[in-house]
Amino acid sequence: MYLRPYHPNDRDAVYDICVRTGASGQDARGHYRSDDLLPDVYAGAYLELEPHLAFVLDDGGRAVGYVLGTADTPSFVKAWRARWLPRVAGRHPPPVEPPLTADDRLISTLHHPERMLLPELAPHPAHLHVDLLPHAQGAGHGRRLVETFLAAAAAAGAPSLHLGTGNDNTRAVRFYERLGFQRLTVAGVEGTTFFWRPTR
Repeated sequence: MYLRPYHPNDRDAVYDICVRTGASGQDARGHYRSDDLLPDVYAGAYLELEPHLAFVLDDGGRAVGYVLGTADTPSFVKAWRARWLPRVAGRHPPPVEPPLTADDRLISTLHHPERMLLPELAPHPAHLHVDLLPHAQGAGHGRRLVETFLAAAAAAGAPSLHLGTGNDNTRAVRFYERLGFQRLTVAGVEGTTFFWRPTR
């Protein structure tokens, strides 16, 4: 397996990886009314708006893992609202507020990118998402993906980054702790463990 920059031809594979790891690391296919909903929220905007910060793990045939993100979350949020939301809003119209179903809650997340702008996260402007299919896990590939993103974010001028993972995803929590990420307390957010670390 080798690590390389993302190419637009990888989009379908990235979407597939996102949904197949989208339930706290487990397969989320069939969990929502469309299997594109989860990656439209957690992958598509990055591929569209910041493709230069996306990298994939290739098994020689297709991508089996990825890391993507942004070096500047506030600018990314503005671009999400101006350029990404108009592209996907037709597929996922805004739900009635407050959202009641799992689909509505995820679609509400899509329509409110400002959710990423929390005061405790502001000192760490970059953020990332990393996912690998089960057969690609446990061999150091996740570390390589994260380290590649850290170097790219540093080159883009970000001094540090943050990320969040579900409290029930204990494997991910242990993974980030092994990579030297430090826990970050964020007020008013339940069910998510936040981390930060310098990019260098």
